[in-house]
Amino acid sequence: MKKLALIASFAVTAALSLQFSLTSAYAASHKVDCSQVMTELQAGKKVGEIAKDMKVSKSSVYRCRKAAAKEAKAAGTASSAAMGSPAAMMSPAAMMSPGATPASH
Repeated sequence: MKKLALIASFAVTAALSLQFSLTSAYAASHKVDCSQVMTELQAGKKVGEIAKDMKVSKSSVYRCRKAAAKEAKAAGTASSAAMGSPAAMMSPAAMMSPGATPASH
């Protein structure tokens, strides 16, 4: 009787460990194409539709959208920093060399 219980518990443990290893192996090998996700979002598709069509989770779609927003914010910050620099704030006439005269139209 104890031998049967030991075999049954071993079988359950083996089945569970196999289940968990397969899930993590699939998750590690399945990459999400965030550029495709963003194209679909910009086309007006809903998150659920994209997830179903691309065979990914909704959280993966949300993660791609968040990463794209972060990249856009970083690009906007870099652009505004360049615009805030003193050289960018000068007028074109002020940036010309002192010896040059503006061309008359």
